[in-house]
Amino acid sequence: MKNVRKQRVVVLGGGYAGTLAALRLAPYARVTLVDPDDRFTERVRQHELAAGRPDVTYPRAQLLRGTGIEQLAARATALDPDARTVHTDSGRTLGYDRLVYALGSHTDPRGAGERSFTAESAAALHKRLRDAPGALTVVGGGLTGIEMATELAEAYPEWEVRLCTGGEVGGGLSARGRAHVRGVLGRLGVAVEEGRRVGHADEIDTDTVVWAAALKPTAGLAQDAGLAVDPASGRLAVDAALRSVSHPDIHVAGDAAAAHAPRAGALRMACATALPTGSHAAGAILAELRGAEPAPLAFGYVFQCVSLGRRDGLIQSVRADDTPRERVLTGRPAAAFKEQVVRGTLRFLRLAARRPEVIRLIPGLG
Repeated sequence: MKNVRKQRVVVLGGGYAGTLAALRLAPYARVTLVDPDDRFTERVRQHELAAGRPDVTYPRAQLLRGTGIEQLAARATALDPDARTVHTDSGRTLGYDRLVYALGSHTDPRGAGERSFTAESAAALHKRLRDAPGALTVVGGGLTGIEMATELAEAYPEWEVRLCTGGEVGGGLSARGRAHVRGVLGRLGVAVEEGRRVGHADEIDTDTVVWAAALKPTAGLAQDAGLAVDPASGRLAVDAALRSVSHPDIHVAGDAAAAHAPRAGALRMACATALPTGSHAAGAILAELRGAEPAPLAFGYVFQCVSLGRRDGLIQSVRADDTPRERVLTGRPAAAFKEQVVRGTLRFLRLAARRPEVIRLIPGLG
């Protein structure tokens, strides 16, 4: 690819989407990966960290070794699309020809104080749960809330665990999937309260609150810089190639992108969508550097993986648009399957660091 190495690409965010985008671009461009943490976090294991898993992080330098990617442990503080620069809290200002915005999402804790936690504060939550037991309420009946509630109920049987949701627990699952989740929650002693919307931690009579809802895109830096926002989701508005509709030299990947695909529709925030969008954003940049028009994002869901403690799980088969089929896998086989999916993601990133050319050969990532 002629003259591509002269191109400067800055990747903001070192999660699943940003890391994969940087790895795919590394052989062809001068890539700088900006993230304040010098360790890569397996975000899908944060409920395990809260339950006592020793660590869910890996040295970023080890993952990127030999790739030529410059790792900058800093936080981006300002973005200037006109000057094509990124300002950081390290004092460095980075110029770029292309930028990948992959700052992901975060949970709004909806309540300050020592008793309110999120998945992002899982380590602090673990310390709290090792103190004198009491009542714990997980807010959110989606997959994140289900995983958190079952994991904590299994790990801390002395705690009284409740799952509170405005809708139905596991509303996106099939009838068989919901039935299995309810059975596991019941077996673990988790009290379920449906149809109750909670706006603040002070509304709940409990000792500890874990927010597993109110997920928000981390889009403020881009919004402040004038990038277009999708009003329905608060995520950054992108075209079919994941380019910002207002600033096409900026590509958006992962949870911050209001991405759509013909078969899947609007993509939800998840690891399952972070990797494909990270790869596609990088592929779109490479196509542009060749003088070609990037292909539109093509993505379809296959299944949803849910861990229900360490000894049970649910693999929900879904259609390409993420609606559930009746086919499910449950119990220990499902738990083992989920574990292999999680381990396989990290193995894939390590393989991509050594052989980035394989990324485009993987179905769903090319």
